[in-house]
Amino acid sequence: MNKHNQQQFLRRSNLYEVNLRQYSADGSIQSFISHLPRLKDMGVEILWMMPIHPIGIKNRKGELGSYYSISDFREVNPEFGTKADFKQLIEAVHDLGMKIILDWVANHAAWDNVWTLTNPEFFVRDETGNFKPPYDWDDVIQIDHTCEAEQQAMQDAMKYWVSEFDIDGFRADLAHLTPLPFWVHARKVLDKIKPGLIWLAETEDIPYLQAFDIVFAWKWMHATENYFKHNHHVASLINLLVSQQENLPANAMEMFFTSNHDENSWNGTEYEKYGRYAKALAVFNYTWPNAIPLIYSGQELPNKKRLKFFDKDVIEWKDEMDLHAFYKTLASFHRNLFEGGEISFLTTETNVLAFARTIQEKGILVFMNLDQQVVSAAFNVAENTGIYTNVFSGERVSLIQNIVVDLEPGGYLLLQR
Repeated sequence: MNKHNQQQFLRRSNLYEVNLRQYSADGSIQSFISHLPRLKDMGVEILWMMPIHPIGIKNRKGELGSYYSISDFREVNPEFGTKADFKQLIEAVHDLGMKIILDWVANHAAWDNVWTLTNPEFFVRDETGNFKPPYDWDDVIQIDHTCEAEQQAMQDAMKYWVSEFDIDGFRADLAHLTPLPFWVHARKVLDKIKPGLIWLAETEDIPYLQAFDIVFAWKWMHATENYFKHNHHVASLINLLVSQQENLPANAMEMFFTSNHDENSWNGTEYEKYGRYAKALAVFNYTWPNAIPLIYSGQELPNKKRLKFFDKDVIEWKDEMDLHAFYKTLASFHRNLFEGGEISFLTTETNVLAFARTIQEKGILVFMNLDQQVVSAAFNVAENTGIYTNVFSGERVSLIQNIVVDLEPGGYLLLQR
């Protein structure tokens, strides 16, 4: 897949983050495989697997430890299953036409990582000669990024999962903590093994787009959280979006989300942070240009509890997922949505975030009531006239000059021309 086709695919795609430990009672790869047909039906395109590697014992937090405290970059955590199980998962994902990327931790490792015995020079030491953690993350130790042999070993481990297991890319944990040249070289090497790999970076540092396809939209996530915490006006969100449009490179893709493993466990579920506005923000994630939307494990339920990070805490699945159809509709809409387009914000005195996105004869209108009150407001759509379809209801609407929108708090309206 050439770069242009890859960008086209990603812009119409979506991500689903898999918290394997909490996905089933046994937390196994085999149990997760049974969910694949449901996820395919929901429209999931790319599975992001949280790290599948064995977790360190020394200085472990909680009963099971952190996914991100890795004791061996070339092994599968026995908690999850075997390498044969992982190969079976990848084959099942590919058979369904989906892709799978692996969470990769290049900045730190477990205190008892195998390299501490075979290659202790791969790690930073303190003044007394002992391994040292980054920041206050005392269950892991800092990798020495000045060590060229370590960089080669790390890239060799990444190659192993591409060449032997046929994974489709990487999500780089805290990518900006590892020097950019490492990632640039890794991508150059790995793309030769399997062209068209997906590269997702947990960072907002723009230079990292030299190595990655997608970065995180943290600024938007924090801005929306602050909006509801401090009763800001919707103009603050519009100003941020305008600024991002002006400052990001033209082809930059960002991953937008209302929850992920960190947010859910440490800062609260999307319902703690956003309450009844969570679905409206999800609609935004599927409609903003160059946005790659993310669903975190259980959001389709929806899951309204914080999942423990270091201990077992199973997602409480039901026979029917209340938001399955909601996300399925959005995924189908997003998959067929045009690329790019001109953005114009539609304003009123209310806290309705509304915008038009148009390209030639195609267009969408998006309305999200982020106010605390019911809103009935008229919007001038003289520049966006035509016959539209309500994406969720299928109702056809003819717009000539104005549209009056009636929305409950947290309500949304998505129209497509």
